Amino acid sequence: MRIGRFVLPVFLVVVMTSSAWSQGTDAFETTISATETEVSFSTKSSVVPEPGTKVLTLAEALSLALKHNQTLSAFDEEIRARDAAALQAGLLSNPILGVEMENFAGKGALQGFDGAETTIALSEVVELGVKRLKRRQVATLEKDLAGWDYQSKKLDVLTATAMSFIQVLAAQEQLAQNEQLALLAEQTLGAVTARVEAGKVPPLEQTRAKVELASARTAADKARRELAASRHRLVAFWGRERTDFSQVVGDLTTLAPLPAEETIQGLLGNNPDVARWGTELEQREASLNLARAQAVPNVTFSVGVRNLRESDNNALVAGIELPLPFFDRNQGGVGEARANLEKARRERLAAETETLTGLAEAWQSLSAAHLESTTLRDEILPGAQSAFEIAEFGYREGKFDFLVMLDAQRTLFEVKGQYLQALATYHQTRTELERLIGAPLEKLSETATQYIDLR
Repeated sequence: MRIGRFVLPVFLVVVMTSSAWSQGTDAFETTISATETEVSFSTKSSVVPEPGTKVLTLAEALSLALKHNQTLSAFDEEIRARDAAALQAGLLSNPILGVEMENFAGKGALQGFDGAETTIALSEVVELGVKRLKRRQVATLEKDLAGWDYQSKKLDVLTATAMSFIQVLAAQEQLAQNEQLALLAEQTLGAVTARVEAGKVPPLEQTRAKVELASARTAADKARRELAASRHRLVAFWGRERTDFSQVVGDLTTLAPLPAEETIQGLLGNNPDVARWGTELEQREASLNLARAQAVPNVTFSVGVRNLRESDNNALVAGIELPLPFFDRNQGGVGEARANLEKARRERLAAETETLTGLAEAWQSLSAAHLESTTLRDEILPGAQSAFEIAEFGYREGKFDFLVMLDAQRTLFEVKGQYLQALATYHQTRTELERLIGAPLEKLSETATQYIDLR
């Protein structure tokens, strides 16, 4: 049997659902323009690649992982090994050439080779019960299972690559935010210092501003190290130890509408972890048929020529050997194969239940991340932005003290960090969900009818 058909792999899914990522990035950047303590914020533009810098898109990262991942290369060799095993299982057994000499080196008339009888014969085992065909069928199905395992591992690697890419993008944006916060803290310190020197505020506010600047710089340094670590994790998927790109490009702000949960459950069969069990059951049934066939004894035929030295004559000899199945009828082998078949049926149900559970959990996580992201974007973030602008203006006008402005500033950047984390969680969960169903969420009806032949 051959693996029938399989839905477009997840690396195409991720690329299709993330097409906006390769068009540049328009998220999260906070643009600071400051004179004294006057600061304005915008959350519309992200880190823009500098001219001449090498950037990495999601499609490029997935392509590199597909070509150079060592785990996938190992599975390629496993499939070749299973293919060779299937070939070997279908070969006929080799004939046996036998040479036998009797009645020599005795006494009297049998002294020397005078009375010797020499027989040269060929023998061949004939397998009854269609064993060779059934053995090859089992080996072919094992090769097909290796193909399913390869598809599963390929989707795992490409999904993990996509999720790592999202981590790098989020870490990159987090670093940009922390650097902007450090710049803001530096500008605030300058403004506060000027007010202290003018005698408008006590020196304590200058000390607080210095502490805030040190904290912001520490957070920026931590974000820089986390970005470096996430970049190394990403390139490890295609076997690199060092990064050869300056930054990744993408847009995390894209929040597509979610289809109904019932809609995606119908595509669960596209998951190779589930689809493989059809082939697994066929293989177990073929193993049971082979075990039953092995209860049928094989017949050995032989034919040859015998030379009688004493009379100097030649004669044909022929024989047949047939084991009598009085004791061993492969009862244990049949029982083992039958138990393995029943075990596979139960494992299939367990796998389907586990995948359905994972799908439900991923759906709930995706819905929660979508709701959190939209709420932060539409309600909380604008309020935090407005509160900071009011607090900053009031402090500059002497209506609010430094702590009020500082609290509003911290709240704004905390909300921005929450928004960034919610978006990253949304896209990672979306990628995981698409791995489970093997199709992009916004193109379910279209992708569900697009197949590629793995034969």
